[in-house]
Amino acid sequence: MTMLSFRVGPEEAARANATADALGIPRSEMLREALRRHLNAVAAEQDAAAYEANPLSPLELSLTDVEHWATGEDWSDWADATR
Repeated sequence: MTMLSFRVGPEEAARANATADALGIPRSEMLREALRRHLNAVAAEQDAAAYEANPLSPLELSLTDVEHWATGEDWSDWADATR
């Protein structure tokens, strides 16, 4: 694991300590989770922007149709197979 270090004002430090205490977790765990969530949100925004700039083609969208993924077999006669 790599250590990251940064400075915050006394108000933010007090709020971070109080919040971690209220959650019953170490402050470092809370900050790691906050950073992970923020990075995931940024990545999601970048993914959305990339999709808007280059949406799927009609050919790519055709793969979402259910009939392209599996055969339309009737498996209802297997309902009692676990008995």
